[in-house]
Amino acid sequence: MGLINNLKTAVLMAGMVALLMAAGGAIGGTDGLILGSILGLGMNFFMYFFSDKLVLRMYRARIVTEQEAPELYRMVDRLRQRAGLPMPVIAVADQDQPNAFATGRSPSKAVVAVTTGILRSMPQEELEGVIAHELAHIKNRDMLISTIAAGIAGMIGNLPWLMMFMGGSRDNEGRHPFADLAMVILAPIAAMLIQMAISRQREFEADRVGAEILGRPLPLANALKRLDYLAQRIPMEVAPSAAHLPVVNPLAAMGGGMMKLFSTHPPTEERVARLEAMVLGR
Repeated sequence: MGLINNLKTAVLMAGMVALLMAAGGAIGGTDGLILGSILGLGMNFFMYFFSDKLVLRMYRARIVTEQEAPELYRMVDRLRQRAGLPMPVIAVADQDQPNAFATGRSPSKAVVAVTTGILRSMPQEELEGVIAHELAHIKNRDMLISTIAAGIAGMIGNLPWLMMFMGGSRDNEGRHPFADLAMVILAPIAAMLIQMAISRQREFEADRVGAEILGRPLPLANALKRLDYLAQRIPMEVAPSAAHLPVVNPLAAMGGGMMKLFSTHPPTEERVARLEAMVLGR
């Protein structure tokens, strides 16, 4: 299952690169593609190196010491040793919604954050499952993967603006203007859909690896069911740009509809089913 998840991620990344090349060539030509790449990479280079500070600020989270949260510290320390990871920084977000997330540009610069809501309402073995899931994101270097995906999507998103200032691609003179217009509208939407699909695949893989770190999948499966139920009833104040980080979508209380098309997380039922199948060795 891990190989399949990673293969799907690779295919989606390749598709996004192909979309960038096609859209860049059609809208801005070679010069536009280069300029769009510089803009997209510049924004995401900044996000990659300062993501931990920005994300903690978005979630109103503060770093805590071992003296301030001894039980949480010991839990993370025990599980990170099982995962073969260095000890991450631990933070607590003053949010009623039970949730958790990991951030940081590398395993040595990682942060694991939990909300006050999850500390109040989550049984210990389920909380261990959630922590193991977040450590799996660190182990899998999902921050790097999501940054690359966001960078390419950002490049594609910049291309329509480049078309306005550059007047389109000289490489495609004589092309029907509606073709360029369709590319301007559809390419950024397609890029976002691929980016969200990559995020969902990384959640599946973090579930699988997290279950392996913990040594049993059911605590995480039970935690996901509990978190999904509570996330739909307890709202969280956070920017949508950071909604892909927690173990379940923190904006689930905002409802479904069109938002499901751009979901950063797979359906909880499918995640739980996959974890339960691990018990049976399927």
